[in-house]
Amino acid sequence: MTIKTVQSENLWTETPLVYSSHISDIIGCSAYLKLENLQPSQSFKYRGISKFAQQCKDKHGPSVHLMIASGGNAGLAAAVVARVLEVKCTVFLPTNVSIDTQQALRKHGAEIVTIGEFYSQTLAALQDAHRLTRHLRQAKRILVSLVPAYDSPVLWDGHSSMMTEMKRQLPRKPDAIFCSVGGGGLIGGIMQGCKKVGWDEVPVVALETTGSNCFYNAIAINTRNFTSKVPIVPSIEVEDNSPYTVEILEEYNIAIPHMKALRSRAASLGATSPAPGVVRMAVDRPGGIKCACIPDEMAMHTARLFGDDHKILTELACSTTLTPGYNREFLLRILGPTFSALSPEERKEKCLVFVVCGGVKISFEEMMEFEEIVAAAQVQSYWSVQIDGEETQLPKQ
Repeated sequence: MTIKTVQSENLWTETPLVYSSHISDIIGCSAYLKLENLQPSQSFKYRGISKFAQQCKDKHGPSVHLMIASGGNAGLAAAVVARVLEVKCTVFLPTNVSIDTQQALRKHGAEIVTIGEFYSQTLAALQDAHRLTRHLRQAKRILVSLVPAYDSPVLWDGHSSMMTEMKRQLPRKPDAIFCSVGGGGLIGGIMQGCKKVGWDEVPVVALETTGSNCFYNAIAINTRNFTSKVPIVPSIEVEDNSPYTVEILEEYNIAIPHMKALRSRAASLGATSPAPGVVRMAVDRPGGIKCACIPDEMAMHTARLFGDDHKILTELACSTTLTPGYNREFLLRILGPTFSALSPEERKEKCLVFVVCGGVKISFEEMMEFEEIVAAAQVQSYWSVQIDGEETQLPKQ
């Protein structure tokens, strides 16, 4: 049986939503895991990128050449779907992407170009190459489609399919949905999906690592550091020691931060700026968005705990999502005083969903390294985190 014969109209897989007794016991309410690591490319990105690639082939035919700039997981999604669709694929990668990730891309037939220190530089290199070779492509009648890694309504629509599945799979409407954020593709899909299924009032919690938190900064600067429910476009002037510069986008009437540097090991969260359309959706959303940032070491610690409990390896971008499930105090601080005031019996009736976004940037060797880093960080008895503009310290659990 070939790959083609088992494909439905949509190329992505309907992933299971499983109850986690381990996390439920820790936080005192029902915790469910949406296992996006089971997609063909091992991350949620396959949903939106496969939809985009299908549209490219439908429009341009089987000779279309897909090109994408990626930190790894979006590129792998493009390579896997290109193999299924039998079209050509080239992936531009930052120079620090691991050999393992490069080998995975080549295994699926992708050509690779390594250039740039950060994703933004790699994307600029791809765009330059596309512009400079335009006349050559026209002469040879080569059809190239640039595939976005996260900033596209088509991608968000594809990612939103997980919410349609979730509504069928859950016994009732969730009380909160947790996800990690890099450039905003996943949370854009979650917000769109919530709108489709009537969950616009369900709180969505966006988690990032400190030092790779462009979305957190975007929400902060457009809401006066989380104090205004009405979006307020700020001045582009920032202090010299600010970790970002600010750009005002009139199309969205929104301010977008551009991180000057990325200081996190969570490479899949390594966008220097978020998708403007997603930021606009977030500040306009009736149910709002709750934002939190954690240190890398906390994500590393959670990755080990989750691996021990569920026998699943997760890269840091994924384990970041799961940190509130392994620290009850963190969860209560995020969900606020109303949730915290519930009795144990009332809390048991609550239902939370954690999107296990997947990703291939993890190995046993890295997990061992994480354990050493976490052990060295034990000299401090607390984690320093940021939640909606406030820095707080959490006891290590």
